[in-house]
Amino acid sequence: MATDYAKAVERLIVKEEIEEFLYREVALLDDRKFEEWLDLLAEDVRYWMPIRRNVRFGEQDRENTRERTEIGWFDEDKWTLTQRVRQIMSGIHWAEEPFSRISHMISNVLVTSASPTVVEVRSNFLVYRNRLDTDTDFLLGKREDTLRKVDGDWKIARRAIFLDQSVLLAKNLTFFF
Repeated sequence: MATDYAKAVERLIVKEEIEEFLYREVALLDDRKFEEWLDLLAEDVRYWMPIRRNVRFGEQDRENTRERTEIGWFDEDKWTLTQRVRQIMSGIHWAEEPFSRISHMISNVLVTSASPTVVEVRSNFLVYRNRLDTDTDFLLGKREDTLRKVDGDWKIARRAIFLDQSVLLAKNLTFFF
């Protein structure tokens, strides 16, 4: 009985630690602290967002484009993410001059697997963006993250982003999820 209680407490501590990490991450993005956000990424990070399709019943395995074999909205590593940040912060990025106003909301955080050094976590997101005077975007979806302990700190080793729409209504995807 005591070991069940200890395991439950340990699970709660890990969940709290991971939730706090994810909330701090989106606060950095909302505050446009992109260089600090890059520090949360593992050197071998994979940042991937498939394109979603409307499929017939029984064909759900075709709903998302396949990783590494079909095109996605994003399929990036740390180098390409760093280049995107540099471009945005240059002051001459057409889609982010002036900066968009963005708010991220993360919910339904579920730790699906945990070891002392690797955690698998699912969450839902809502990203609100207002650009210029009248451009407004709401993007909703799910994320599947692999977090890895590196030198005592959690780092995002992999992020898969699944938008809950098959047609992208936003004019661009210059922001991060």
